[in-house]
Amino acid sequence: MKLNLKNIASLALGCCLFSNVFTVFAQGSVLSERVKQPNILEVAYKTFYSHTRKISSEDITALRFAFGFTNIHAPDKLCQINQARIDTQKVTIDLLVTPEQRFSIPTEKALKLADAMVVLDIEQPANHCDINVQIETLPEYLVTQYSVDDLRFIQSQYVAFFDEMGGFMSFLMPQVSGLQMRFADETLNYPLNNGLAIVQGILRISSQQLKEVKTIVLPEAPLRITALTSSK
Repeated sequence: MKLNLKNIASLALGCCLFSNVFTVFAQGSVLSERVKQPNILEVAYKTFYSHTRKISSEDITALRFAFGFTNIHAPDKLCQINQARIDTQKVTIDLLVTPEQRFSIPTEKALKLADAMVVLDIEQPANHCDINVQIETLPEYLVTQYSVDDLRFIQSQYVAFFDEMGGFMSFLMPQVSGLQMRFADETLNYPLNNGLAIVQGILRISSQQLKEVKTIVLPEAPLRITALTSSK
């Protein structure tokens, strides 16, 4: 599911349009950012905090936001992040950058109040990179075997996320119609039980199939799990 935004702040209003991959895009030009050097980008921590606080409730415990930067000259690729950290006047916190060129941040109000900055050393010129925000499961939910209860729980997390995002405008939000697992090997084809199969590195499981499966055993852990959606 994708959401194209002219202003990242409009996400908080819940007025969202989604497609099938559930990645949220926002233009880097609308961020509170400073470019000290061509490849060094500083973004106010509060920009990221405005996202992460949306999934800090007790009802959503298995999801997180992962941030990256789309290369505007190669929209299907992310800019390479050499290093990422959070800076305040008193502390520096190093951030882990995944092989996918994404990072997550802690949700700490104290960092927001301290006017912390997220400092990024990017391989490409910083003005070639637009922020890309993705919702996904936490790493501990990426395993090679799932029971039906595991899968239903993950789906319920996405349902809770959309309910929270939609608020009184929930009628605008899509309906979660299943789960999608994406694997690192984009050429992976692998038949599973219950009529399921990984095709070109993607496994799609509909809500109806979740009623029929008992256990799914995968050849490798997925890279991420996102929601399948449909219009209400």
